[in-house]
Amino acid sequence: MKYHQISSALFVKNRRKFTAEMKPNSVAVFNSNDIYPVSADSTLPFAQHRDIFYLSGVDQEESILLLFPDAAYENQKEILFLKETNDHIAVWEGEKLSKDRAFQVSGIRTVYWLQDFHKVLNEMMTYADTMYINTNEHYRATVETETREARFVKWWKERYPAHNVAKSNPILQRIRSVKESEEIDLIQKACDITEKGFRRLLSFVKPNVTEYEIEAELAHEFIRNRSKGFAYTPIIASGNNANVLHYIENNQQCRAGDLILLDVAAEYANYSSDMTRTIPVSGKFSDRQKAVYNAVLRVKNEATNMLIPGTLWKQYHIEVGRVMTSELLGLGLIDKADVQNENPDWPAYKKYFMHGTSHHMGLDTHDYGLLHEPMKANMVFTVEPGIYIPAEGFGIRLEDNVVIQEKGDPFNLMRNIPVEVDEIESLMNS
Repeated sequence: MKYHQISSALFVKNRRKFTAEMKPNSVAVFNSNDIYPVSADSTLPFAQHRDIFYLSGVDQEESILLLFPDAAYENQKEILFLKETNDHIAVWEGEKLSKDRAFQVSGIRTVYWLQDFHKVLNEMMTYADTMYINTNEHYRATVETETREARFVKWWKERYPAHNVAKSNPILQRIRSVKESEEIDLIQKACDITEKGFRRLLSFVKPNVTEYEIEAELAHEFIRNRSKGFAYTPIIASGNNANVLHYIENNQQCRAGDLILLDVAAEYANYSSDMTRTIPVSGKFSDRQKAVYNAVLRVKNEATNMLIPGTLWKQYHIEVGRVMTSELLGLGLIDKADVQNENPDWPAYKKYFMHGTSHHMGLDTHDYGLLHEPMKANMVFTVEPGIYIPAEGFGIRLEDNVVIQEKGDPFNLMRNIPVEVDEIESLMNS
């Protein structure tokens, strides 16, 4: 790992929150992700399953966490299982977690090697009545590959059919969505690294630079600041490419007079940031580009102020839609007749702003959170309105990450990243 070690106190708190919601006399198990093959002996870089990381801090493949809060003995309440290391592994792959090191990372004292898992699990299951299975139920999830977790769940249910089955996901959706102060600090670190990358670009971008050169500059800055790299596949969309919402080719030349939509951000310690900025290739916005840009900025600012405890996500988006409608009328992109005759299920503003404004973020870029429940303090949301005008050859989106406060305005984790037209132009031309 490149990041500084996180205090085990965070993971101790996270486990307490989870086990407090478990049914009496129940066991929960969480698995690491697979290392996914490409072909021959090639694999994708390992990325830890966010749930076991959230509950243990363990960032290593082939690890398992077992929680049994009502176990008869203290050393059975929390158990880690790790791949046993040896001299051969140390030579070829580097150091793996020892039992002592695993305790330092997680705060869990009982650590076994992986080969003991089935024996220990069988003993725990003879005492337990309910097993908590961990399934991916995120509203955006489309999973076509059978994961290590999914294979285990299938085996577990077949092996112990007499036990009651409960789901970990509803608990995790709630507790992961409300961040501890340590988590907010880690997201802030990811945002700060993102800021470094963005500021680097402002002096680098010029006519005829390519989108992939911009991507390379960002990757350089992110990695040199202890990030693994991008929190998600970067979008570097010049000109009309910005009107493709998930444009990831990043292979075109940036032309003088065009805008570049940059939906790019760093991760840090598995926590995501999620930034979008739109900048002029030539270092100066045209009058029309500036007018649309400032309209998007006003929507972003008004939407941000709506993110307070008690806000309902669905109603919030209706209110943001009204603000966007007003701005589009001012820009002449829609007229009053368009609004009067609009389809309530697809309002007039959707022609130019077709996606949502905010989503939860944290360990995942689109993080856990139940959208039908009111917003709470210490939830972290994106705010990302946009206006997309294919007929005029550009699209503009602006995005910040904000923390809902118990009282007062949301706290903008990207408050130091330039967003005003004058500041961007000044930095690009300095």
